[in-house]
Amino acid sequence: MPTDASKDPHSRPSPSAAAECGCDAVPVGAKGLAPLASALAALRDSCPLMPAERVAVSDAAGRVLAEDVHAELDVPPADNSQMDGYCARVTDIGDGAWLPISQRIAAGQPATPLAVASCARLFTGAEIPDGADVVVMQEEVTLREGEDGTTLAWLPGPRTRGDNIRVQGRDVSKGNRLLAAGTRLDAAALGLLYGLLYGQGASHVMVRRKVRVALFATGDELIEPGQPLKPGQIYNSNRVMLSQMLSDFGAEVVLAPLNVADTFEATRDALASAAQQADLIVTCGGVSVGEEDHVRPAIEALGSLDLWRLAIKPGKPLALGRINSPRGDAVRVVGLPGNPVSSWVGGWLFLRPLLGEMTDCAALRELKRLTVRAAFSARTAIRQDHLRVTLAPGSDGKLEAHAFPDQNSAVLSSCAGAQALAVIPPHAQLNHGDSVECLWLER
Repeated sequence: MPTDASKDPHSRPSPSAAAECGCDAVPVGAKGLAPLASALAALRDSCPLMPAERVAVSDAAGRVLAEDVHAELDVPPADNSQMDGYCARVTDIGDGAWLPISQRIAAGQPATPLAVASCARLFTGAEIPDGADVVVMQEEVTLREGEDGTTLAWLPGPRTRGDNIRVQGRDVSKGNRLLAAGTRLDAAALGLLYGLLYGQGASHVMVRRKVRVALFATGDELIEPGQPLKPGQIYNSNRVMLSQMLSDFGAEVVLAPLNVADTFEATRDALASAAQQADLIVTCGGVSVGEEDHVRPAIEALGSLDLWRLAIKPGKPLALGRINSPRGDAVRVVGLPGNPVSSWVGGWLFLRPLLGEMTDCAALRELKRLTVRAAFSARTAIRQDHLRVTLAPGSDGKLEAHAFPDQNSAVLSSCAGAQALAVIPPHAQLNHGDSVECLWLER
């Protein structure tokens, strides 16, 4: 585990974790830097819950269930064969027997009761006829023609009753809870709903309405890709990146202007306009202390600031607040830093759990935590660091975290292949081979 580096006057920062912007040059105990836990608590405080709405199952991918879904029938609805083969009675097979084939049953066809001392040819998914209690796979069976022209099958024995039979209700039993409220509907969940709800004559489910997000970046230097760069300009990569992240986290971006001018008036007006149609406002840039950073004072002019400046890296200049909307409620505002990596990390640390809170989705509220072995070294100062890492088995098979060599907050390439964020506490020295906690970036 990381050791306390503040107690070692001879320790030096690791090149992989050292800051290049000078942001760590703040005395220990500096006022105004809130820990990550305070930011998450502020996010969850009086968080609005999205109302429920009824949507077709075909349109429910990625949505969050607003109520439990119960099964009104068994799956499978009757005993059926789990392979191509021959069904019979265990007592008729004994130690092995030649049995006449009395019927042929394909999936979807009705079966008639099995005649005594006979077997039935059947296929995967076919219903087991009354009287049969075992299925013998076709590779074990030998066929020959009987004296009367009937086809006989040799079924080797002895057999065990129930072999190769999927019993009624094995997957889902009638009356059981199929999916719980708060479940985000992925491919497997949709498959269950299609198989059951449509079978029950229903085609819709109750889900939480998508969080409507207004997203904009501030900065006179920003232009859209495709335009030629002029001196002092950069492409607005954060806008498309954050828009996709919000969509991946289940939100709907309803307003995304190209960028907002670096003035207090333009920033204030953009926030006020966004509050008219959004449940959440996400800004990018303009949250630090420069003369051209207007997001924080604009939030305070329209509402209140819950928290500003965090003891984390990357992403110290982060603003959390609320502004009043014409609807009479308070719209949350998350002001992310303009550095691409800081925005990306902030999306995982703050936007994802906030959207989980607003839709009552436990899977989004928390990132899964893994404790692995560090294949790098790092040292932190006053802020908790979140290093972009990949995960791979070491030579002994144990999972290791490998840090990208350049952890600067402007190097977005460190995020493109990252599988997790390695969390390094403040004032810590992490050595190669130490255990380190990682937040798994589940996509």
